[in-house]
Amino acid sequence: LLVAMARISTGRLAVIVASLSSTYLTPLSKSTGLKKGFASALSTSSYSRMSPPFSITRDSKSSTVTLTPRDEAAQSGLVVLSHGLGDSSEGLLDLAEHLATQKDLAHLKFILPNAPTRPVTMNMGMPMPSWYDITGLDERSNENCNGIIESRDKIRSILDDEAENTKLPYHRMVLMGFSQGGALSLFTGMQLPKEKKPAGVVLMSGYLPAQSQFTITEGLNDVPILHCHGEADPMVVPAMAQKSQVAVKEMGAESYELKTYKGLPHSINMDEIADVAAFLKKVLPADVDDSCKVELKDPSSMSVKELKAFIRNAGLTGKALGFMEKSEFVRLVQDHRAGKL
Repeated sequence: LLVAMARISTGRLAVIVASLSSTYLTPLSKSTGLKKGFASALSTSSYSRMSPPFSITRDSKSSTVTLTPRDEAAQSGLVVLSHGLGDSSEGLLDLAEHLATQKDLAHLKFILPNAPTRPVTMNMGMPMPSWYDITGLDERSNENCNGIIESRDKIRSILDDEAENTKLPYHRMVLMGFSQGGALSLFTGMQLPKEKKPAGVVLMSGYLPAQSQFTITEGLNDVPILHCHGEADPMVVPAMAQKSQVAVKEMGAESYELKTYKGLPHSINMDEIADVAAFLKKVLPADVDDSCKVELKDPSSMSVKELKAFIRNAGLTGKALGFMEKSEFVRLVQDHRAGKL
């Protein structure tokens, strides 16, 4: 994307869009990059990179990336993590991995959806991954968010599918995202139906989009919102974050916390990640009495394809070598869930 932007000539908007799409990969500080920062943090964690406490699957059709606890039966929460403009579902995978290794967050599943590719007006009409069109960075342009309803519905369908397939209650789900993905999370999370009230919303370098189309569903006023923002953000300026907080609170939000970070541009640093982790631990605490754990499909009713996928994700491939009959795969999954392996 950056190469493409460079070829467009010297258009200022092109430079802005290039920055918006890539800045959470820029330095956490003057000496440390985000990728390097995650690598450092992960290297000191209690798990081995060869056998992480989670499995990662990628949907070839939708490009959605899913990070699930290695022991699927231990899942009792969900975080839908949406990327920013011009990026992909892979862009925030390091963040999801880092959070999933936290002592009190190992029970969470992370789903990282992929935005559709669409022409972006501010990008001189060039197509790029975008949850909705962006025509400019001013407040008036922020009302022109063509495509946001379709993206809202996509996020809703992820929540609905999880509830239907695993019986996880909506109050054990959090919507979270960076930049445009954070804006979409706020727009979607606070407008869910009352019976689908989420556990919380997290914006990182985000803002309130399409304000004229935004209302808070009755009964969702007390949904906790964490808004993290760099004080040196030149793209989504701090004033925009402050105005978003004021607007959402005026509409009835009772718990909208805006945390800012000195010297941080349109990016993420480890202090912010620590605050996000603390928020998730608060709104999605470990399910000590097993009342919110997912209901897994009976192995005997799973197809051979589903059984093989489960075995692969659980790191049990070596134990399935030579299997020919479905009953063998079923027994292996049953033994794994029973803790016999």
